Amino acid sequence: MKICLADTEATLRLGMILGEFLPASSVILLEGDLGAGKTTLVQGIGKGLGITEPIVSPTFTLINEYTEGRLPLYHLDLYRLEPQEVLSLNLESYWEGIEVTPGIVAIEWAERMPYKPDSYVIISLIYGDDGDVKDGLRLRQAEITPFDCAIDKIIAVIYSRILQTESHNSL
Repeated sequence: MKICLADTEATLRLGMILGEFLPASSVILLEGDLGAGKTTLVQGIGKGLGITEPIVSPTFTLINEYTEGRLPLYHLDLYRLEPQEVLSLNLESYWEGIEVTPGIVAIEWAERMPYKPDSYVIISLIYGDDGDVKDGLRLRQAEITPFDCAIDKIIAVIYSRILQTESHNSL
């Protein structure tokens, strides 16, 4: 599924829908260039979960945990790590709920992971073609690809909200 994201607000709204509807133990693997909107999407997920604490990029801390919402949000950023360093983090403890309360796990720069969970959703944030411009800014796209997980109901909600806001050309 591809979605046009006209601006930062559209990226936040997509995240909010995910935060409202994703079940515990959901893993979101985020891909995209620097500045593509990965952290903005996670901020929206936090809002959708009811988290009021500011959500910031964990580039230097690696993992930020937010536990006040409907479900905990575990926000990881692997940008500064090599695949071998990622192994030592024992990331599976987050999606298996072994040592933490099951929640939503959002991982930026997930392509650095040498292994993946059994089920997950990849969200790739990319800039559109040079011709995809609104107010002088290139539009972004989110491509959502589920792997061994059922998110049909969430995709239906996303589609219904797209149809509601289509006249604004954003989510």
